[in-house]
Amino acid sequence: MAYIRNFLAAAAAGATMIAAPLTASAQDFINVLTGGTSGVYYPLGVGLAKIYADNIPDIQTQVQSTKASVENLNLLQQGKGEIALALGDSVKLAAEGDAEAGFKAPLDKLRGIAAVYPNYIQIVASKESGIKTFADLKGKSLSVGAPKSGTELNARKIFAAAGMSYDDLSKTEYLPFGESVELIKNRQLDATLQSAGLGVASLKDLSSSMDVVIVSVPAEVVEKLGAPYIAATIPAGTYEGQTEDVSTVAVVNFLVTHSDVSDEIAYQMTKLLFENLPELEAAHKAATQIKLENALNGMPIPLHPGAEKYYKEMGM
Repeated sequence: MAYIRNFLAAAAAGATMIAAPLTASAQDFINVLTGGTSGVYYPLGVGLAKIYADNIPDIQTQVQSTKASVENLNLLQQGKGEIALALGDSVKLAAEGDAEAGFKAPLDKLRGIAAVYPNYIQIVASKESGIKTFADLKGKSLSVGAPKSGTELNARKIFAAAGMSYDDLSKTEYLPFGESVELIKNRQLDATLQSAGLGVASLKDLSSSMDVVIVSVPAEVVEKLGAPYIAATIPAGTYEGQTEDVSTVAVVNFLVTHSDVSDEIAYQMTKLLFENLPELEAAHKAATQIKLENALNGMPIPLHPGAEKYYKEMGM
């Protein structure tokens, strides 16, 4: 575990990580597409890259910090990454070519590796903002994530299901997690909506710096959203000062690759994921929710043949 922590620290210092000789050919290279360094995708990506570098002979790995889901999927389509984390609704919209979501045409090269862990929609407001309920966001300032990120797509859907829009806010900021938190700390922003694994670093930082309120997403909004959204709970104690469970909505994340990745590499990427879950859990506790039995749940795109081979071996 200490080795993973050291590896994470080294990667954070340089935003990318090289873990093998630079003489590798294109097929011996795995670029892991993640998200902002203050989110969950990045440490998990670093953990994956370490596992692949240690276990696939002659492989070179790199971790790329990105704007997350939408950018990751477009990069995969262009062959500029070998594996990426992305939200389920973004993957579905990418396959459909939803222009409003940031996909100019259907991304036909995307292939599935596995369903991993759920992203929880976590709406956190400063206590002094006076926000206690979702409806209280009206007239307040809110950061909804980077433009056309998976988080921002989630925010738009949730507001629509609640019969609201960004027009109801006094100000809408389109910022990554870390920057959103800094604005709240500086009293320049009332709240932030973050779609991430539980215990995301940005919100841990915020809750330890000032008094906050974790805002519930009403059950009727969750019901109206429907699949791929599911009802979820942020357990008491997830963040400092949070004394009660908070009801919210979640959406599953997927590991995605593309059709030009070889069957053998895709097979190894899938197999090593599930054979090294303790190492991933050391990178971030969100990995404790990755289960082999859930790996194919809700997969919105075709499986990569290499991944399919592994699941057949496992009797799935």
